[in-house]
Order: sequence, then structure tokens, then C-alpha cells
Amino acid sequence: MEWFTALLAKYPELGVYLALAIGYWVGTRKVRGFTLGGVTGSLLAGMLIGILFEVPVSATAKSVVFLLFLFGIGYEVGPRFVSAMKGDGWRFAVLGAFMPVIGLLVAWAVAVALDLNPGLAAGMLSGALTESPAMGTAAEAIRALPLDEATLRMYEAHIGVADALCYVTGALGVIFTCSVIGPALLRVDLKAEALKLEAQYGIVRVRTGIASAWQPFETRAYRVEAQAPIAGRTVAEAEQLHDGKRLFIHRIRRDGELMDPLPDFRIAAGDLLAIGGRREQLVAFIGERASEIDDRELLDVPTAAYEIYVSRGDWVGRPLEEVAEDDDARAVFLRRIMRRGQEIPIGTRTTLERGDVVQLTGPEQAVVRAIARLGEVVTPTDVTDFVAVGGAVFIGALLGAVVAVPVGDITVTIGTSVGALLAGIVTGHIRAHRPLFGRVPDSAVKFMQSFGLAAFVAMVGLGAGPHFIPAVKESGIGLLLGGAVVTMVPLMAGLWFGHKVLKINPILLLGAISGAQTFTAALAAVQEKSGSAIAVIGYSGSVAVAHVFLTTWGTVIVLLMV
Repeated sequence: MEWFTALLAKYPELGVYLALAIGYWVGTRKVRGFTLGGVTGSLLAGMLIGILFEVPVSATAKSVVFLLFLFGIGYEVGPRFVSAMKGDGWRFAVLGAFMPVIGLLVAWAVAVALDLNPGLAAGMLSGALTESPAMGTAAEAIRALPLDEATLRMYEAHIGVADALCYVTGALGVIFTCSVIGPALLRVDLKAEALKLEAQYGIVRVRTGIASAWQPFETRAYRVEAQAPIAGRTVAEAEQLHDGKRLFIHRIRRDGELMDPLPDFRIAAGDLLAIGGRREQLVAFIGERASEIDDRELLDVPTAAYEIYVSRGDWVGRPLEEVAEDDDARAVFLRRIMRRGQEIPIGTRTTLERGDVVQLTGPEQAVVRAIARLGEVVTPTDVTDFVAVGGAVFIGALLGAVVAVPVGDITVTIGTSVGALLAGIVTGHIRAHRPLFGRVPDSAVKFMQSFGLAAFVAMVGLGAGPHFIPAVKESGIGLLLGGAVVTMVPLMAGLWFGHKVLKINPILLLGAISGAQTFTAALAAVQEKSGSAIAVIGYSGSVAVAHVFLTTWGTVIVLLMV
């Protein structure tokens, strides 16, 4: 034991990686469907190692990984943060601000009632509201207080202690509220409501993981018979023959010659047509006795399938059924929409938002036309623009450190951590309009977020370990009960405010509440209970705003408790 203590004292980085390994192993274990998660697991593992062994932790190392994490969060939410108030999304954005504000006020009141020091108050807030990043901003604010070094170290260690005590009840509270208490109070059958909502959005449900050999989109060749519905009509008239049916003529062969399907070209009996669209609509379009032919040259239509980063506003906020009527969407089919790493169900009333990544397929020329209205093609890359990343973090952190406002006897700064978060938001927002600026691969962003936060909380745990038992003896029961209050009051207030004031659909409201607590596990619980993924629409609308508010509250709660 003495040998291992000496080893960790000489090489403290080993303690960090050991905490990460143990934390993620423990955090991914399921107990009746509940998991702690790798971040909380790393915090607890760090505390255990810190209790058993004295491991020195570098403040510089903690700052480096935490700034990396905050930039990654800001970079991801940037495209959505500014546009969140547009269209119906404003309701989710308002809820994403309302619940954190209530959470801050309740945490402040509880901390004052329990006479908690700034470290315990900040840890209670971060754990009860399931927002571990608030630990970092709180630690930075504590280090700026005009107190002696021993007191500052104790307050900073108390952040991790209180977070660990309050996080489990916080996580369980969010999951239970979103999946059990919320539906009961709203008097809603989640499965039935999900089916109704999917119908409103024009979503056709498919079983997860099951694929059919039948393909929904086809390009097939037919000979036009004299009695065919489209005989004698122009191409434009033929394609509009059936309202709501998206079928397109890609090529025409007449008397052996291939021709382009100009809108005013009149179709005649005997023409050979290459037609693309849904299979079930082709028969109605061409006629029940249509003669299908095999003409390789006619069917040799160059097709493309691209992923597009939505950065232009032409089609943003418009329902897909309205976008489909645009001439530049002709012959283009939408396969998938990804928003903040979550797949959005596709229906006629689904809308696109800046920062979405969509997958399009269709004839190459048609897809290229649609790209011009959407944004830029996402070309796979493994190169991170460190000029933009490093410059943005430096400028943001610098401004956070030097811009100060005197409040009484204290000079208040937003701090380097909040500055890095805002720098990430600005960089992500700029990239939404200029996709080639500051490119960071999605996998790199996820690594920034997961490693940055987990490594930071592991180091917090290592530092908090020696203070854990005394702090629990002093405030343990009070912290647990106070944390439960801080968790439940914003949830209940959010349910009432979202239902009565904002008039949000119950399924989307529960998704938005899980987003306002930035807790993906609660969203997964709603999706499991409802048997539908549609709650993600509410989650994606609130989480971007909530992340910014809750992260900043670490600084605010410390200042309120001084």
C-alpha cells in the first residue's frame, strides 16, 4: 500500500486514468435498468482512490481538460442556440431556460436554509440538476474568492462530495418524473399519445433493426400504353397527376432516341419512360397494365446519396410537405435527419433546423440543386482545425478572465470556463453559416466532451477524497434531502409551465423536460415507455439552451453564497 501511495504521488496521472477505467466500468453496469454513467462513475472512483491514497492533482491539468470539454459542448450547441427561438421551437427554448432558473433559485434557498458553504451549495446544484459541468465553473469561481488557501481547497473539494451525494437522487428523480410521475399528472397514455403525435407529423412507424427486402424508392422503366393516364399529357402535368404523390420522370426514349424530360414535353403512346418514386405509386401513375421493360441505357440515371450540413435558411423551419413542393426539391428523397447526435423521425410535418445533418438521395443533378438550398456536403474528415479551436478557446478564456465587474467587495468575472463555452457557441454558430470554417469531426467533438468532462471529474474526485467522510458526517442527510428538493421542484414547475402556459404536447413536453435537465437517460425512458422516438423533438429543442444556463450556474451559486 505504501509503495502504491508513493507511486501515485510521483505519477498522479496514473490515478486519473485508473479512476477513468474503474469509473467507466462501474458506470456502465446496469442495476434494474439504471446506470450511473461514466462521468459519475469516474467521480466516485476518483473519490475512492483519493480516500485510500493521497494523489496530488494539478490545477492546470484540470483547467485544460475542462476548457476542452466546454468548447466541445458550445461547438455542438452553437448552430441550435441562436435559432432555438424560431418557429414552434421557442416553446422548448423557453422551457430550457425556465427550469434552470427555477433550479438555481431553489438551490440557493435550500443552501441558505442548510447554511451550506459555497462548495457544498455548488455541488448540490450540479448533482441535483444532473449538470456535472457546473462543478468546473463553480471551482473556478471559488478559486477567485479572497480566502486563505486551506479554505479554498476545502470548498473546492466539497463540490465533488456534494455532487456525488446528490447526483443519484437527481438522476432517479428526472427519470421517474419523465416516465411515471409526469404521464400520471398529465393524465396521458404515452403509447396512445405517441401514435397520435406521429400521425400529426406524418410519421410512419417501422420496427427498429428490421429491414425489408422491399425498397420504398425505385427507378423503373415502362412503355406508355395508349390507355395510360399520362398519355397525351406534358411531363409537368403527368408528375402532378396524383396530388401528394412524389413521382418523377427522369428520362424518355422515343423512336430509339434518349430525351430529357422537359416540363412541356408531351408524352405519347409508345414512349419509354424511366420513372422514380415510391413503388406503390408507380402502378397508379403509369396504369395497371403497364409494360415494364429492361432498358439499361434508359435506366442509367446517375444517382447520388449525400449527407448535407444544413447551414442555409431557405428550407429551415418549413414542414417537409411544404419543402417537397419546391422545384429544387424535385426528385429528391430524404432518408435521414440527425440533430445533435439524435435521429429525428421523418414525417410530413417535420421541420429542418440549422445544424441538422440530412441524408438525401436521388438523381445527381436533382440532389445538387437541393444542396444549394440546404448547405454543404459533409465530406468525411479526420482533421481538426486546431487553429480555430485553439484560437477560439484562447480568446474566449482571455475575455472571461479580463472582463470584470465589481460587485460589493468582490470583482466578478465570467471566468475562463464560461468564456470557453461562449467561444464554442460562437464558433459553432459561425460554422452553421460557413461550414468550412473551424471544422471538427463529430468523433473529435464527442471525445472532447466525454474525455474532457470525465477526466475533470476524476481529478475533482481525487482531490475530494480526503474531505469526503468529514463532509458527509457534517451535512450528509441535509444534502440528500435538500438535493431531492432541488431536483423535484424544477421538474414539477416545468411540467406545470410547459403544459398550462406553453401548451406543449405531453410527449414533447416530457422530452423537453429531460432536455432541460440535460439528461439523455430520461429521454430514453420516455421513448421506451411510449414506444416511439418522437420525444427527441422536444429534447433537442431545450437541451442546447439548458446546457448554457446550467453550466453558468456553477459560477452564480458560488457568488450568491459568498
